[in-house]
Formats: sequence, C-alpha cells, structure tokens
Amino acid sequence: MKGIVFDFDGLILDTETIWYHAFREAFEQHQLDLPLQTFASFVGTHGGAFNTYLKKVAGTKEKLETIRRVADDLHREKIKEVEARDGVRDYLATAKELGLRIGLASSSNRAWVEGFLRQLQLLPYFEVIKTADDVERVKPDPELYVKAVSALHLSPDEVLAFEDSAAGAKAAKAAGLQCVIVPNPVTMDLLFESYDWRLESMAQYPLTHVLAKLDRKWGEGSRGPL
Repeated sequence: MKGIVFDFDGLILDTETIWYHAFREAFEQHQLDLPLQTFASFVGTHGGAFNTYLKKVAGTKEKLETIRRVADDLHREKIKEVEARDGVRDYLATAKELGLRIGLASSSNRAWVEGFLRQLQLLPYFEVIKTADDVERVKPDPELYVKAVSALHLSPDEVLAFEDSAAGAKAAKAAGLQCVIVPNPVTMDLLFESYDWRLESMAQYPLTHVLAKLDRKWGEGSRGPL
C-alpha cells in the first residue's frame, strides 16, 4: 500500500450527525418529522436529492426557507466545539510516518472541506484534495477517487480508501480501491454493498494493524469483507 484517501464529512469530522440533529430540530418547529433512516439515505451524495426531499416535505417556499435557515443556524452553533473523530489524527500521523501519500475525496465543495481542515489543523497532511468543485459527478460515481488517485501518481490497487457512507464506499470500490468503512451514528445502519473491512472507529485498531490485515487478506486471494 502506497497511499490513503480519506472521505471528509462524517469520517474526519462528523458533520453528518450534526446536520441530522439540526434539520430534525428545524423540522420539529414545523411539526414535521425527519426519520434518521431517511436522512441517512442522502448521506455521501450531492445535496440535490436531499433538497428535492426537503421541498416536498416543506410544501411552501416560505416554510422551506425557514427550515433551511434554522438548520443552518443550529449547525453553525453545534459544530463550533466539534473535534475530529476518534483516531483520525493518529491515522494521519502514522500514514505520514510510514511515507504513505495522503489524499482526500469529498462530495462537498472545496471551501467547506479546507475551511474545517484548517480549523482542525489537519490541512498540511493532505497532498491532494479533490472535491465537488473538481468533478462533474460526485459519489457514488467513482470520478472523485479516480482523480484523487491519479493526482497522487499511484494506481488504484496501491491505495486504500476510508469511508463512512454507502455511497462513498461504492465510489471507492468502483474506482478499484480497497475500502475500509468507519460508519458514524447516522450511517451505521446503512446497507453497505461492498467494502473490505469495517471499523467502529479509527481508535479501534492502529493504522499499521489495518494495513497488515488487508495485505494478508489480498495476499490470500479473499474477496469478502473482513
């Protein structure tokens, strides 16, 4: 393994759980319900699908704008004190020590991703960052991963992806990468169609342990999730 590509939202920083609580509270102010399973189904893709759902549920333009404004305000407050998910800093530090090339592939826009990476003081770890600004199609399309791997000057079979969503894992596998999923509270019950290993958090095992496990698995010719 020569490189690692990380997702951002929900994996490095759990923005998704915060967004869910923010929108749920905004919905409740209008006596509306936002089931977790429904919200989770939109995670890891472009925002258009959720916006379509939001318009349908809101019913009126005025209510739609109010829900969005309230959710944005709540999210802005809730995320102020949020830290990187457990184990993220250790994985990045270990990857750098091992000499692995480090990239990021996110369906969010560049300003959003880089703004939080600066806030968390993680931006210097990443050689390559590919976002929605760089592609025509975001996840589950593999284009983000294809471009990230190419920019790292590696081949897909030399790169490991870390993802928290089903759409992200699908994109990584379609691009030819091995993929470790690390679901968050919003995505933990999603159906993941294809992946190589599942972790509860990056604090569960050191990165060196994960890399060794995957090397053994592929050396033995196995193709099923560990």
